[in-house]
Amino acid sequence: MVKTISIVINGRVHGVFFRRSAREKAEEAGIGGWVRNTPQGAVEMMATGEQAALDDFLGWCRRGPEKAVVTTVTWSEAAPEQFDGFAVRH
Repeated sequence: MVKTISIVINGRVHGVFFRRSAREKAEEAGIGGWVRNTPQGAVEMMATGEQAALDDFLGWCRRGPEKAVVTTVTWSEAAPEQFDGFAVRH
């Protein structure tokens, strides 16, 4: 079953290649959506995929790339959306 979730990640997540790494992980898992930095210092994502792929992706979000320090990850189900790949938004 395909789901769409909204994710917000806080911590040291800017300037550590979080967006690029998230795109790579999402593409490997067959997840569509987007990722962007927020002015408040968080990373925000929208992700659509199979439940198992989203679970694995959320696990990665809790760690992030090597130089990230993730303090919190919050997520919620969102209205279903279709995406063409996984984009880094600016």
